[in-house]
Amino acid sequence: MRVALDYRPATVAPSSGIARQVLALEQALRARGNTEVLLFSEAPLDHPQRQSAICPAWASPLDGLQRPQVRMRFERRFLPKALHEQQVDLYIATANMGLPLCRKPAGTRYVLVLHDLFQLTHRNFHRSRLKALAYRLIDGASIAWSVWQADRVWCPSQFSCNEAARVFPWARAKFRVLSNLVPELNAAPEPLPASLPARYWLVVGTREPRKNMAFFLRQWQACRAVNLDVPDLVLVGHASDVPLALGELPGLHWCSGLSDGQLQALYRHAACLWQPSYAEGFGLPVVEALSVGTPVAAARGSALDEVAPPGAPRFDPHDAGQLQNVMQQLATAGNTADAETQRAWARQFAEPAYRSRLDTLLKELDR
Repeated sequence: MRVALDYRPATVAPSSGIARQVLALEQALRARGNTEVLLFSEAPLDHPQRQSAICPAWASPLDGLQRPQVRMRFERRFLPKALHEQQVDLYIATANMGLPLCRKPAGTRYVLVLHDLFQLTHRNFHRSRLKALAYRLIDGASIAWSVWQADRVWCPSQFSCNEAARVFPWARAKFRVLSNLVPELNAAPEPLPASLPARYWLVVGTREPRKNMAFFLRQWQACRAVNLDVPDLVLVGHASDVPLALGELPGLHWCSGLSDGQLQALYRHAACLWQPSYAEGFGLPVVEALSVGTPVAAARGSALDEVAPPGAPRFDPHDAGQLQNVMQQLATAGNTADAETQRAWARQFAEPAYRSRLDTLLKELDR
């Protein structure tokens, strides 16, 4: 089987969550017998990605690959001809959209990896309302086209499958769960920054409004005002992601541009990872924290109900009193979850389980 992957997410931002899943999919496919993997991407003419991927002859700026006109040129002018020339049996679009803008060739199957639909169902981060509206309309058409064209749509959680079926009920039979791969963190842990306290809580990811950070920080601030045991808070993100008055609160520590070893060190030493999002398609930081034995506290709803273990502290992401109660309890008593129990839960998202599920889904396509 000749399988082609849309490698653009890994070309543009190789350390992003989506890119890491593209890399995981590539490695799992290469490990299968009778499977040849081809990478399709675009990049500047001098970019090293051109040595390993099939790219258009024209130069493409890395900071512009997500622009609609750039995507259109790749998916309409380049991709159909390239798939035909390479005699591809299966093409996998890896970033919510991106299937070729043409009639599907006989004998070629398409899979769409649909991480979530929040760009259609929720307010996302954009510099202007006009830009947000334009992207919502364009992305809505692009995703609908790819769902229509796909033979199967793989989602990282049952929640994402259900949301996809709600938005596209006519494609309900296409949706399948392929949980994200969360490998055990094996980078050598690096020392924590000297400025961090011995005890802290951790949040990873603050940019999108659905991460619920302004609400979370207000409740943390309120708890700190009445309970000195509430720890400092380390946030992996940027202070500009929240209102100025919240981004500069005493006890906050912002981190960005971390290496894998630095992130692993933050996970390992945290007293608790908090995931206050009101919408998540999977919840990668939750499983990453669990994989090193760090306990988690998560908002109810969305995919967090699936990826957090049953005994994890939970709260309504819109209920200030409920969140403050959980914070006060964990500040005083701590999270007593057993580290090995946390790691055992995380293993269901590790490499063996992921490859087994992928193999099942690929065999289903062959029937």
